[in-house]
Amino acid sequence: VLQNLSQTPVLRELLKEAKMPGTTIKIESPELCMLCFFSFKQEPQLIKLDQPGPLTLAMHQFVTEMQETKKGVVTPKELFAQVCKKAIRFKGYQQQDSHELLRYLLDGMRAEE
Repeated sequence: VLQNLSQTPVLRELLKEAKMPGTTIKIESPELCMLCFFSFKQEPQLIKLDQPGPLTLAMHQFVTEMQETKKGVVTPKELFAQVCKKAIRFKGYQQQDSHELLRYLLDGMRAEE
């Protein structure tokens, strides 16, 4: 899950922009473009970002480390610690489903907005 997220260009760009508080980002979703095709004009959303939370910062750090070519092994220790703070079920290193991790990670980052 984390390797796939680190290779998602839109997520990488949003995390880079989210790291800088006070930044305004413009989001145009594919659904909006489909609506434009049918003569419905909808403007893109403009969102002003506040200071990112610890989970979002940990995700940014992880994605940045994954993109560095000189790094050999990347361990998501800080990211995992932040996920565990939001979802206690991940403490103890027991087996969990990857889709649960994805859900708690993205929900946790969204809650920090």
